[in-house]
Amino acid sequence: MKTVFFIMLSLGLCAVALVAPNQELDFFVPQGWPKPRYNFESNPLSQEGFELGRSLFYDPILSKDSTVSCSSCHLQFTAFAHVDHPTSHGVDSRVGKRNAPGLMNLAWAPYFHWDGGVLSLNGQAVNPITHPDEMGSDLATVLVKLKREKEYAAVFKKVFGTEDIKTQHVLKALAQFTVSLVSYNSKYDRMTRKEVKFSEQEKKGYALFLKHCNQCHKEPLFTNYEFKSNGIGVNTALVDSGRANITGKAKDAFLFRVPTLRNLEYSFPYMHDGRFSKLKEVMEHYAHPANWAFPISTEPVKKKYMLNLAQQKDIIAFLKTLTDKGFLFSPQFGYSSIRE
Repeated sequence: MKTVFFIMLSLGLCAVALVAPNQELDFFVPQGWPKPRYNFESNPLSQEGFELGRSLFYDPILSKDSTVSCSSCHLQFTAFAHVDHPTSHGVDSRVGKRNAPGLMNLAWAPYFHWDGGVLSLNGQAVNPITHPDEMGSDLATVLVKLKREKEYAAVFKKVFGTEDIKTQHVLKALAQFTVSLVSYNSKYDRMTRKEVKFSEQEKKGYALFLKHCNQCHKEPLFTNYEFKSNGIGVNTALVDSGRANITGKAKDAFLFRVPTLRNLEYSFPYMHDGRFSKLKEVMEHYAHPANWAFPISTEPVKKKYMLNLAQQKDIIAFLKTLTDKGFLFSPQFGYSSIRE
């Protein structure tokens, strides 16, 4: 019998049902949301698998010198983003080229990273584990280190039926945790369920959002997962061509994945290079098309995007309704260690 992975709406907390060891879990899809893209048949969710993935996520053992974990750049209270630095920091005090994106609602994503270079959540963790600016390790070394830990060997056997830990086991365990990071209990969500009402300013902001922003940041996930120009100039210190790094096509130069806007009140800094630290700065950028380094739209930009200060504040008020504090502070997604 399966147990449902669910959100505790009455308490505003994200939670995994307490079940017997390795009991299979169903993934909960919020009402009105599209069907997830993730192939759960390739990696069935279980309580033990979720807990194993959570421990690996918070364990620096995955990095070459055991100093950096996934959670070093993906902090729960910032929507699993990183607020201390514009771009990610890794082993040996190395600095990456891109802002660490928030992690939520990944079951609906068709690809991952700012350039969409990874197509499966089951393989997503390879990049940060092996990238020299992040964890700087290699998969063979990770397996050796994990096999030395008796606690890990025992749990891997429960989840995957063998103590002979393989790369796919590590990646799938991590995916079981990250695919379970579902955020859908913000004020906006409660408004759509007719549980609360927006303030007048939030209503105005929502109307403006639907007119000016919803083309790319579509409800309910607040992204269309496409690659777009955000109009900011090239950061010459980073030299990042975005999607073109993957496709090799000139037309894709400086295009980046449209991020979700959920929990963005807590997931600063913004843009792929983390150049804006405040929502006010983001709104000022989009409200002044004359300052864009690249065109954002083929439509008449002055008519579509020019926003006065009051309108900008209204949109920000709406964007803050996308904050889901139950998700940000749920103990179910917090620190855990099998080795303790």
